[in-house]
Amino acid sequence: MLANMMRKWMSCLELMVRNSSQVMMRSMTVLMPWACRKILLRGIYAYGFEKPSAIQQRGIVPFCKGLDVIQQAQSGTGKTATFCSGILQQLDYNIVECQALVLAPTRELAQQIEKVMRALGDYLGVKVHACVGGTSVREDQRILSSGVHVVVGTPGRVFDMLRRQSLRPDYIKMFVLDEADEMLSRGFKDQIYDIFQLLPPKIQVGVFSATMPPEALEITRKFMNKPVRILVKRDELTLEGIKQFYVNVEKEEWKLETLCDLYETLAITQSVIFVNTRRKVDWLTDKMRSRDHTVSATHGDMDQNTRDIIMREFRSGSSRVLITTESLGPWY
Repeated sequence: MLANMMRKWMSCLELMVRNSSQVMMRSMTVLMPWACRKILLRGIYAYGFEKPSAIQQRGIVPFCKGLDVIQQAQSGTGKTATFCSGILQQLDYNIVECQALVLAPTRELAQQIEKVMRALGDYLGVKVHACVGGTSVREDQRILSSGVHVVVGTPGRVFDMLRRQSLRPDYIKMFVLDEADEMLSRGFKDQIYDIFQLLPPKIQVGVFSATMPPEALEITRKFMNKPVRILVKRDELTLEGIKQFYVNVEKEEWKLETLCDLYETLAITQSVIFVNTRRKVDWLTDKMRSRDHTVSATHGDMDQNTRDIIMREFRSGSSRVLITTESLGPWY
């Protein structure tokens, strides 16, 4: 069965390469030795992927070729697996040094990317570490000194590790900005620039984002070399098995009643409720608990340990409803 799934993925990729632009007119067989490709595919299928999404069909090949890439698509379209696959394919596993650096706007997203990278590269023996705020600096230094292939982190902690020389940039050959627009909107522009200055001059850069604000375009002009631009439009996204609907609630004060009606009417196994402020997280949590709904809640004001415990409970199924701010959204 696994062999059949591998053949389906590869036939899809090879067809994509033949039909793509001149930049990507090589077979995946030329791009990746079969031995390594087979091991990586084992990790891809063990993670649950069956066929590449639109962004993966267009984005994996140029990234594997070492080209700078700008990939613009909505959250949830497969961008993470795209750059994780590209990174895992290009690593030299005989050298236990940081060869790829991935920046993300939030601790949660960075930790989720680390888990995806680790899962996809499980059969390759990849060593990945998440450098994020709210965790022990000394522990980061210990893990980095012992050797890793990939570092995923938030700009502040990554820059601190580079400044302390705990993270050595000498072997870094790939640099990825994930959710670049979100990162820039959070005021990380200066730190991103500072990190760029500490990296080797010849480095592959990948920018992944839902939108391309002027600040993101400025980064592409300054630090990228003839990047391949890939845009996946809304009408090209496939959400098989997912039904989407909305309820037009005319007044704010009617939302709570409408939400509770939905939970009483529909058989909902597990769900996430996104709200736009931390205050509203607390308010909605109190209101739903007062109506005998069992809910969990998390937002940025909570300490990291508390958030981790809540997320473990939610993932395990102990908690069926999670209320959170939308800034945590991309990694669910």
